[in-house]
Amino acid sequence: MEYNVKNLIGFTMGATDGEFGKVEDFYFDDETWTIRYLVVRTGGWLSGRKVLISPAALSGTDTAHKSFPVNLSKEQIRHSPDIDTEKIVSREQEIELYRHYAWPFEIDSGAGFYGGMGMMGMTNSRLPLEDAIFLSKEDHESGATHSHLRSTSEIKAYSIHATDGAIGEAEDFIIDKDGWAIKYLVIDTGNWLPGKEVVISPEWISKIEWAYSSVYVNLSKEAVKNSTGYDSSLPLQEESY
Repeated sequence: MEYNVKNLIGFTMGATDGEFGKVEDFYFDDETWTIRYLVVRTGGWLSGRKVLISPAALSGTDTAHKSFPVNLSKEQIRHSPDIDTEKIVSREQEIELYRHYAWPFEIDSGAGFYGGMGMMGMTNSRLPLEDAIFLSKEDHESGATHSHLRSTSEIKAYSIHATDGAIGEAEDFIIDKDGWAIKYLVIDTGNWLPGKEVVISPEWISKIEWAYSSVYVNLSKEAVKNSTGYDSSLPLQEESY
């Protein structure tokens, strides 16, 4: 099953004892391209505070009612670590969050801190999360950070470049709901191919220049032009480039 990220924004989050907020954003790992957290804005009961919820906490998806039920109580969420989502989330904060909820440090689906495939198909080689505690302490002292969390809303509107020129801007993400991996970026081709959207696999990305909001793929403009257009109203088909 696959979902468009923009269609999941606004989904209601349901704890075991009532609703506690709505999905506002998603954080993904820029090495493994998997969703690590749902960013949830709580209601008045928690003064609108934003909280991070791992896909590991979800107990299903109710698309009919646009809701994500989770196996957590509102009391657990109330006492979760207060993480400022407007700033970089450190590995140490993530560890504190996982320990609070007793989430497993390793998640078979690849949505956690291990596993998954990196940008160019390379196996993720980062240290186990608990070992990273020592790195995060050193980073804190040096002022550096090793966070690999990125916001899906941050990447939207990034310019996308083929090997021979710009092809458009990132419009949306398509995720595999079974493993929470980002399978494709949906690209709005703008004036170059008016009215046409295409999909780009993270495996085709050669580099990302975060400072310049630019993504580079190892496809030519001709290959993109000759690909089948993307239609969000139809089931996604695997494409061959």
